[in-house]
Amino acid sequence: MCWQMRCIKWNHCLLLIGLLSFAASVLKYMFQPCGLEDLPQNAYNLRRNYCKTQFVTSMKLPSSNQISCSKIIQGDQDAVRLALLHQKNARKKELRISEMDYLKFTKDCNHYKTSRRFIPIPLSKEEENYPIAYSMVIHEQIEIFERLLRAIYNPQNIYCVHVDEKSPDLYKQAVRAIVSCFENVFIASKLEKLVYASWFRVQADLNCMEDLLKSKVPWRYLINTCGTDFPIKTNMEIVRALKLLKGKNSLESEKPQHKVSRWQFSHKITTTIEITNITKGPPPISSPMFVGSAYFVVTREFVKHVLENPEVQKLIEWSKDTYSPDEHLWATLYRMPGVPGSTPYHEKYDLSDLNAIARLVRWEWHEGDIGKGAAYPQCTGIFQRSICINGAGDLHFVLQQHHLFVNKFDVRVDDYAVQCLEEYLRDKALYGEEP
Repeated sequence: MCWQMRCIKWNHCLLLIGLLSFAASVLKYMFQPCGLEDLPQNAYNLRRNYCKTQFVTSMKLPSSNQISCSKIIQGDQDAVRLALLHQKNARKKELRISEMDYLKFTKDCNHYKTSRRFIPIPLSKEEENYPIAYSMVIHEQIEIFERLLRAIYNPQNIYCVHVDEKSPDLYKQAVRAIVSCFENVFIASKLEKLVYASWFRVQADLNCMEDLLKSKVPWRYLINTCGTDFPIKTNMEIVRALKLLKGKNSLESEKPQHKVSRWQFSHKITTTIEITNITKGPPPISSPMFVGSAYFVVTREFVKHVLENPEVQKLIEWSKDTYSPDEHLWATLYRMPGVPGSTPYHEKYDLSDLNAIARLVRWEWHEGDIGKGAAYPQCTGIFQRSICINGAGDLHFVLQQHHLFVNKFDVRVDDYAVQCLEEYLRDKALYGEEP
């Protein structure tokens, strides 16, 4: 009763009751998940700020105690050398997460997604209203697949995962187990046996294209990735980069020069791809051929046109026995008149890999001293098939580039490179600014 609380006036009693109610609500909130129910209106901002802090804390990725990622990203050479030293020691242990580990982790999907810190909600209205589609072609290294998925995962997006049919059964089981925990991630309905430089790499993306068009998610752009890619932009940054394209595609597309031989002769595919002495006829299109890479950023309308247009279908059939068709089919379609999001085939519109936004790939023969004309600085990791597998010392350079993704990364070569990149991107996504 009010007189028992020694209240002088009735309105003081009401004020005291209100304060006690407010305090009880705050105490109740501190021991419950974030939500707006049962909270007085005047405490809304308190809860909203508390929820944001709690959410950010729960979504941050753990930092290494051995190295300073922030210094590595700033280009501090002492920090880079220390990371290299620790990486050499870590390589001897080879304690990686295995397929069996993932089969155990994913028995409880809610716990798996929470403990592995997948972002559960759109981080902004802008991102929520601009879903992106991904085609992910993979064949090995279950851990890097999961880390790539986590880096690009947002619940409004849609992800098609194509697993090489030749991959070990345990690997495919682990991928399926991870995918089963997400409503917006799925395995391609048809899997191909991938052979390096063969048609099946293109077919894998085409299979995902068909599946993604059937999805109810109203995605705007499709980005394809492989198992050695990693983003260098947050989802928000990717959304804004795609908006700036204004319905155009972005991928490497240049004159073929010495690569014309790739489609002059028929090739046969076994466990490898081999050239034959059978001469092919000319391409069944009236516009020129172009070359580029397997990586693209294309509109939904482009994808629909590729799968339905008769002239494009003829080019696809003609390309099936060429060498590395992924490096000329997309580049050619990008320059064909009438293809949605295309650009004219005049040489003024040629687009190098460094100018397209799809992928930064650093080739061995173009590295060196930028001040003396090199395209990019020396790789601090190692080269595989003449492409740099980036080390921690490369992050300072690659994060200054405008591309959406970088190829290649490999946790067996430099786990700190991936770890620091993950940490940087997550902090930037959560805080909305440079960490």
